[in-house]
Amino acid sequence: MSTNNKTVVRSLDILNLFVDHPALTFQEIIDLSGIPKSSVYRMLSSLEEMKFLEKGADSRYRLGLLFLKYGSLVSKRLDIRKIAYPIMEELHQDVKEAINLIVRQGDQAIYVEKIDTFQKVRLYTAIGRSSPLYAGACSRIILSHLSDRYIAEYLDKTELQRFGNGTFTDRELLLASIEETRRNGYTLSNSELENFTSAVAAPIFDFSGDVIAGISIAGIEANYQEENVKILVPKVKEAALEISRQLGYTE
Repeated sequence: MSTNNKTVVRSLDILNLFVDHPALTFQEIIDLSGIPKSSVYRMLSSLEEMKFLEKGADSRYRLGLLFLKYGSLVSKRLDIRKIAYPIMEELHQDVKEAINLIVRQGDQAIYVEKIDTFQKVRLYTAIGRSSPLYAGACSRIILSHLSDRYIAEYLDKTELQRFGNGTFTDRELLLASIEETRRNGYTLSNSELENFTSAVAAPIFDFSGDVIAGISIAGIEANYQEENVKILVPKVKEAALEISRQLGYTE
């Protein structure tokens, strides 16, 4: 291995230390990397000069803002629809129910992809259609994983309107549903956006662990009785987790 290549590899070894350690001193980097002191000094100087690392007033090194720029570029270039579609298609082939992908847009949720080849009954869900964050399994799975502060502010300014027989119009019941969703990792809706339809949804997270979307299995309410729901829940959760992983999420 050439000297230049060896330096690059060792520099990457140093940067990788910051995956598990938010900040490190010069001596800690030497101890953890096993690289000689003189080499560490030269590499840290170069990494700091190139903005890959920054040295704080406490003499501890941290990842530089350049990584934030790169991370933002990667995040923006990941097309969630392109990533999710084959996973949605596989899930649809398995369960033979409509599969929906929804993303948050402000206080609304937008349906951005749908596969319903085997679902012959037209449902509320359609690409481009929106719903409030409190109504429907796929919308509420996003709301449930937002901060308590956001949820409180959202509910303070939102009138809980009825869309179907099962729409939550009582704040306390909605909050109880949110808590249950957080415990279980999925949410179930019955006649919330449209009467006699049901859905089970799971959250999709990005590389930073923030919820950015939801995926649901949806169909006629009669098909979503307790025994069927027990079968569908692990399937939708696994699909959501796989999409999240491909977006850079780690559990």
